[in-house]
Formats: sequence, structure tokens, C-alpha cells
Amino acid sequence: MSAGIQDDPRLALIAESYHRLIGRPLVHSAPDVALALWEAPRVIVAHGMQDDPVFFYGNRLALQVFEMDFSAFVQLPSRYSAEPLARDERARLLERVARDGFIDDYAGVRISATGKRFRIVQAEVWNLVDADGVCHGQAASFAHWQPLP
Repeated sequence: MSAGIQDDPRLALIAESYHRLIGRPLVHSAPDVALALWEAPRVIVAHGMQDDPVFFYGNRLALQVFEMDFSAFVQLPSRYSAEPLARDERARLLERVARDGFIDDYAGVRISATGKRFRIVQAEVWNLVDADGVCHGQAASFAHWQPLP
């Protein structure tokens, strides 16, 4: 895990928002939520609230799937995780999440840093909302993906 990320308060918000909105825990309860997210057996990513949102987190499995190291991943505008043709679809997805708080039925094509395409299915996307109702970004998680030619 990248140095300093384990102290980022947004990591707890990823898990807390998921539980509050979806009604079940994202990761097994553990004293170290940062470690539980990092080692989760599913991809977990999150981006902030910028006009062009940039990822601030990707767990171990996300970095493997997207073929990036942590420092490169957290500089990536999240829209670049989708192919150019899929970006309009991704924008509609994010609008739906903003309106409804979360979705749990997303499927779409993503692209790794080396250009490998893969289809994600049954992805969950949710708003990162704190206890005061302030939104700090969005997160996504998926455990199923298929390489594409």
C-alpha cells in the first residue's frame, strides 16, 4: 500500500458510505479499514469532486486490473478508465449515481494502461457521503470482469 494513503480519512468514507447506502459492509470489519480495502478480493476505486474527477484511490486488485502503479493511478482522471466511445455511457451512469445515491447493476467496458480492454459486470457505484450529507466523490467496486479481444 502506498505510504500515506492509509491515513487518508476518505478511505473510511468509502466503506462507511457503502454500508450506509447499500446496507451491507463493503469489506469485513477490521481495526484497519485501509488494509481491509487494500486487500479486498474485489476492485475498489474512488474519485473526488473535481470538474474532471481524478481517482484518489485504487486498491491492490484495481492496480493489477488497470495495470498501473498507485502513483500513476491517483493522477488519472476517472473518465480515462473508459474507452472514448464508452465515455458518454459512463457520464450517464455517474448522473444516475448522483441522483439515486448508488447503483448496483452497472456493466461496461474499461481499458487498462497498456490498452487491454475488459468488460466489468455487476459493478456497484456509490456516492461518498459523510454523516453530514456532504458528498466527497464517488466510488465503485466490482468482482467480475472479462478480458476482451
